[in-house]
Amino acid sequence: MNIISHRGYWKAEEEKNKLISFDRSFKLGFGTETDVRDYRGELVISHDIPDENSMSLDVFFKLYNTNCNSALTLALNIKSDGLQLKLKNKLLEFGIENYFVFDMSIPDTLGYLKNNITTFSRHSEYEPIPAFFSESKGIWLDAFGSIWFDDKIILDHIKKGKKVAIVSPELHKRNPIEFWEYLKINKLHQSEDIILCTDIPEDAIEFFNN
Repeated sequence: MNIISHRGYWKAEEEKNKLISFDRSFKLGFGTETDVRDYRGELVISHDIPDENSMSLDVFFKLYNTNCNSALTLALNIKSDGLQLKLKNKLLEFGIENYFVFDMSIPDTLGYLKNNITTFSRHSEYEPIPAFFSESKGIWLDAFGSIWFDDKIILDHIKKGKKVAIVSPELHKRNPIEFWEYLKINKLHQSEDIILCTDIPEDAIEFFNN
């Protein structure tokens, strides 16, 4: 299982999507999920409304290339429409290959697929049928309330050739241990096709390695 941090490996709320959290994540060997928007014509990292203090995507990609190798996964949550060509050019410029984009609007997703940008489709209790399933390389598997899916759903996606990125429960303010135990009991943590996005990657790696 590939463990990635959520908005960097932050240890205080103000560190989310900041250089300190990304630097910590990469140096400890964890890929990361982050949010991409545009601000005054440039691509930036920001979950909410961006401003002049938002980190540029250039700085983020430079940090990634400086501190880690291409084995670390980048999950790029696209927060604004119409960024396909700018993002594709940046991915090519910095040689970023181990990435995927997700969470675009349905019309906007068409542009990512058309431009051969690696795309994951969302699957949750509110999105029971993932859009563009056949065209997508993977699934972003989310559970806003309780865990509604089981190992059969995860394995079915994998059998159909998809990677599965699972949102760990603590991202929705729930204790993750019971779910982590479920993954471990069913040996899903041994699959190279599963990604776990978590706020506590060191705790996760310790849990699954013991």
